[in-house]
Amino acid sequence: MRAILIAAALLAGSTAATAASSADLASASRAAATATMTAEQQAKFERDRQAILSQAGQFRVHFDMRENVSFSADYDPLEAKLSGGSEVVRVVNDQGDRISLQHILVMEHGGQAVVVKHWRQDWVYQPANVLTYTGPNTWSLTPVAEADRAGAWSQTVWQTDDSPRYGGVGQWTYVNGLTEWTSNPTWRPLARRDAVRNPVYDRYLGSNRHALTPNGWVHIQDNMKMAGRNGGEPIAIVQEDVVNTYDRSTSYSTRPGDDYWAASKDYWAAVRDLWDAAVTRNNGTIHIEEEPQTGVVTGAPLMDLAEKIQAGELTTAAAIEQAKTIIEQATTPAT
Repeated sequence: MRAILIAAALLAGSTAATAASSADLASASRAAATATMTAEQQAKFERDRQAILSQAGQFRVHFDMRENVSFSADYDPLEAKLSGGSEVVRVVNDQGDRISLQHILVMEHGGQAVVVKHWRQDWVYQPANVLTYTGPNTWSLTPVAEADRAGAWSQTVWQTDDSPRYGGVGQWTYVNGLTEWTSNPTWRPLARRDAVRNPVYDRYLGSNRHALTPNGWVHIQDNMKMAGRNGGEPIAIVQEDVVNTYDRSTSYSTRPGDDYWAASKDYWAAVRDLWDAAVTRNNGTIHIEEEPQTGVVTGAPLMDLAEKIQAGELTTAAAIEQAKTIIEQATTPAT
């Protein structure tokens, strides 16, 4: 878990000493991870790292979500949902065998910049366990078999308030000119686009693919939308493809996003540690009430605190204390 890592500030405003220290830590961690590897394994490890780091940058994103095949006589697939936006992806941590990427939406409305802290993806090499969604309102640390972790990377996805969303394990492969990582199938909570409609399904069984493209990368999800509210084995309702394409672009200014992150990054680093502490405190399993608009009930209050920090209405220290109370009151051991 990230609570044992030392956060590395990579954005503007970091001091030269901090940058040097972070680089030294990443180098030391990388050296430790590769110490017992063969030359071939070391080369593969470094190639994997560069593939992950290639997802950082400035992008125009196109979101394409399509329900394709119904497996229920009473359900008709939705029309395709297409949207897009501008998204900055920054490296939050690079500790060699652990890499964290933060997504920040940077948009414009009525001539004003609109910034939204978006999802985060954490990558861990040869993980012993991964935090997974195990049912409504519930996430648990799931052990990874030794055979499955060899040469593999876990990807854990976190929601806008850094609460957990889903995690999976897979290998980076380099075949037929394609650089690609594919996860094992994992349970996932409903995304906002579905949760706000109160649909008949209440979870996804999905697999993830991240592949590099000539001008960026693409995130492909194969989701089976399932109904399991009545207990017993979840029932397949409809299959969905999600294709999110990240194309590099310099057509917009990243400054609003970078300003937001510079103001709030220390707060969010503490929030990440608070979530890790909640998982540890609850013996590797955690219960958080889901909420359609923001993912879980902590979404709105934790995001609001970051905005107050940037607006100068609240100090970082005071916001962290409030965040601690919010998370502690919202989380319980899973039953």
